Amino acid sequence: MHTGQHYDYEMDALLFEQLCLPQPDYNLGVGSGTQSAQLGNLFQALEPVLAFEMPDWVLVYGDTNSTLAGALMASRLGLRVAHIEAGCRSYVASMPEEQNRIITDHLSTLLLTASPAGNTNLLREGIGSPGDPRQRTVEFVGDLMLDVLLSSRNRLDETAKSLLPPLGLTPGGYYLLTLHRAENTASAELLLPILSALQSANLPVVFPVHPRTRRMLAQIDAASVVNLKQIPPLGYFEMLCAIKHSRRVITDSGGVQKEAFYLRLPCITLRRETEWPETVDAGLNTLVGMDPVALSQALANPPCLPADYPAPYGDGAASAKVLDLLLYASDTASRQLSIANSE
Repeated sequence: MHTGQHYDYEMDALLFEQLCLPQPDYNLGVGSGTQSAQLGNLFQALEPVLAFEMPDWVLVYGDTNSTLAGALMASRLGLRVAHIEAGCRSYVASMPEEQNRIITDHLSTLLLTASPAGNTNLLREGIGSPGDPRQRTVEFVGDLMLDVLLSSRNRLDETAKSLLPPLGLTPGGYYLLTLHRAENTASAELLLPILSALQSANLPVVFPVHPRTRRMLAQIDAASVVNLKQIPPLGYFEMLCAIKHSRRVITDSGGVQKEAFYLRLPCITLRRETEWPETVDAGLNTLVGMDPVALSQALANPPCLPADYPAPYGDGAASAKVLDLLLYASDTASRQLSIANSE
């Protein structure tokens, strides 16, 4: 099922094409909008589909509004929820993604974590503990994003031949910037200081502009940032290629932090916290918040890369582990139902 929250070609249809994914049976076409409008549209669109299909499991991924809506509607219909990427915490209660994560985790029956830290966070909240009254299952499976990246890695050098020369770029000769979170892009007063700080960069800053950010850029003088190279959103392979061949990544995206980590690229994160602390502990991620001075200092001080790269997010076989756990849980439930009916 595709909620339709992303509808730009580069962020939607192209992903299906590049990863050879079948078209979803349902496209809800929710689109963008305010938080309340988006959640309301998701509930209205999801309810008849789930009520008709009545699946054994409803799988929800990550921390988006779609994740929350899927978990809530499935729970209302008495369906079991499996949360992939469970247990992530930034411990910033005002962050919408954090609210979505916590509620989804507490509604889920099967919680599949991307790192051991996720298990620790859930146990701290009583989920999956010996005293858990709901007997929820918590399993570390690793990160599905790593699975996809490893399966795509061999295509990145070929992609570079068609991506970099038209942009006038060479490997290692640019920084890559992504910005889309509301706390960085909701107003010119938030966005412009970040962009202005990038003028201290000693290399061009390539900026694939997210649709949300594009609307704000139209209201400010982003052209005054002389070394900022704005380009349209990139497809999945193109984005991985741009990360791999950059000198350094500057982002407010949780996913891009991990992709940079997997590709062993140093990252500067424009947030005060991260739900992926392992990337910081490894020395590959520097948190600068929304402070332009801290951003300039981070750009001027290259990180000390680790001699050994840790692997906290699994071995690239998360998808197989998820499938095995779902099949095992479904088989166990069927046996229990059969026993109950025979008594």
